[in-house]
Amino acid sequence: MRPLALTLGEPAGIGPDLALAIWHRRAELDIPQFYVVGDPGFLARRAARLGLQVPLAVVSPNEATAAFPSALPIVSLGVGVSTEPGHPDRASAPAAIASIRRAVTDVLAGQAAAIVTNPVAKNILYSSGFAEPGHTEFLSVLLREATGKTLRPVMMLWSPELAVVPVTIHLPLREVFGHLSTSLIVETGRIVARDLAERFRIPRPRLVIAGLNPHAGEGGTLGEEDRAVVAPAVSQLAAEGINARGPLPADSLFNERARATYDAALCMYHDQALIPIKTLAFDHAVNVTLGLPFVRTSPDHGTAFDIAGTGTADATSLIAALRLAARLAVADRASPLPQP
Repeated sequence: MRPLALTLGEPAGIGPDLALAIWHRRAELDIPQFYVVGDPGFLARRAARLGLQVPLAVVSPNEATAAFPSALPIVSLGVGVSTEPGHPDRASAPAAIASIRRAVTDVLAGQAAAIVTNPVAKNILYSSGFAEPGHTEFLSVLLREATGKTLRPVMMLWSPELAVVPVTIHLPLREVFGHLSTSLIVETGRIVARDLAERFRIPRPRLVIAGLNPHAGEGGTLGEEDRAVVAPAVSQLAAEGINARGPLPADSLFNERARATYDAALCMYHDQALIPIKTLAFDHAVNVTLGLPFVRTSPDHGTAFDIAGTGTADATSLIAALRLAARLAVADRASPLPQP
């Protein structure tokens, strides 16, 4: 299989630490082969700081597989990084952004099997003119720039215990009511059902849709949105042959017995989805982007500036992201890449 493209992430965070540590433990972890898109000099300095003996090989993506057993393959960005761990500054933003751009270029060119993104610091990117709310939206922009096609990405948080999809993502809670619509829920449900079938190989995936209000609106006494917006979406999805049910009260949707009845839960806003999965699978949940013609995963944690450069960061989530990316890339039955 072609190697995975692992982005640099925020250089002042734990992403570089994890990439180096995982390669250093590659034999015991039995992880898929990957290369890091970044600055070789920066990574060499970080390895020295961590006390890790990690030889680096500056390669092209096509050379990464051959290099991986004896050296960590680096696809050089040509963008230097001088940022120190735990001390983010605007100077690190160009490398973080360029790393994502190059990874997308490689996967669209067929040189990488999938993309795994290390965490970024959005406030640093915003201060440097980054216009998108996050990774997921930026990937859609890069795809449109490369192909002329506009596709809607969907964020799913996956673990063996639970898979959740926030229908609205990075919005203030007061804006969710105005943004949520029947068509948005339907479109999200279609993408989730398709990718669960094609990439996760789940026959006729079972979707549950959480209610927006407490008790799913309790027949309208706690808000009309569940009857007027959510329920029609569930009916439309079911009419299209998708195994969907709801709206269901979110407060009883995530216990063990309930989780056994569905493959993914569509939630109406960010915290409704992320609180349960971070409670159940904080160390090993994976962020998966659905709806795009390539596989992208990411660890479900942040930059952890307070422990960057100390060697104490837990690599479990990034390991899970690498393994899931390889699994989905092998199983990928999505449509051919859109042509310009």
